[in-house]
Amino acid sequence: MTENYTFAFIGCGNMGGALAAAAAKGNPDAAVAVCDVMPEKAHALANAYDNVSCVSMREAAQGSRYLFIGVKPQMLESLFSELRQFLPDDVILVSMAAGTSISDIVTLAGKTLPVIRIMPNIAVSVGKGVILYDANEIVSAEDLEGFVKGMSYAGLLDHIDESKIDAASAISGCGPAFAYMFIEALADGGVACGLPRDKAQKYAAAMLAGAGEHILASGMHPGALKDAVCSPGGTTIAGVKALEQAGFRGAAFEAVCAAYEKTLALKEK
Repeated sequence: MTENYTFAFIGCGNMGGALAAAAAKGNPDAAVAVCDVMPEKAHALANAYDNVSCVSMREAAQGSRYLFIGVKPQMLESLFSELRQFLPDDVILVSMAAGTSISDIVTLAGKTLPVIRIMPNIAVSVGKGVILYDANEIVSAEDLEGFVKGMSYAGLLDHIDESKIDAASAISGCGPAFAYMFIEALADGGVACGLPRDKAQKYAAAMLAGAGEHILASGMHPGALKDAVCSPGGTTIAGVKALEQAGFRGAAFEAVCAAYEKTLALKEK
């Protein structure tokens, strides 16, 4: 196989496009290929980055080292019915399809290939995302290291056993939507208290980003950090009481469980 591209992406939607952008920005000297059934999406990436080229599906499959599959799970069978005839024996498939196992991808490919399964989140587009990953035994340690290094611009890459990846994704993959809702609600509260909308949203977003970084940097339990902010009889503990009375903690708990249960349901179809 002649490798013209380090990374190639079939499907440039919200997630596939974000990962392609991360690959291009993080590897300016590497060639990146993109293709999509909606050519304007691929062309937008090619116009934005000097190292990105629009190619056909065949060129992406036959000319890449890491081939990212960025289509929805229900489209995989149709995609692979055409794609499998182009796949070299040593191309590394990278699948981000929810509820689709490594063994499922191998079956769809029609032959045993090296496969890396990932579950990314949308924040990879700004270099602050999370990518969970696991791989089958055919992926060499060197190739896995190359994948991690190549996608490091995207944010945190963390290896987790495939049996746990769906549960983990209910937090890291679905969590941004929950966080956006929280930020919006905080901003609404700020507006109700007299703040301009743009200021309230900026403060809420920066606060949440900083709080997350504080946990990662300190390694402390979030409960301990919460306690440190709550002065006796103060404003923060009054807000915490309001959240508890509204069922905030239980709602967040149930959101993760609901997302996970939906993933399991998708796998059964």
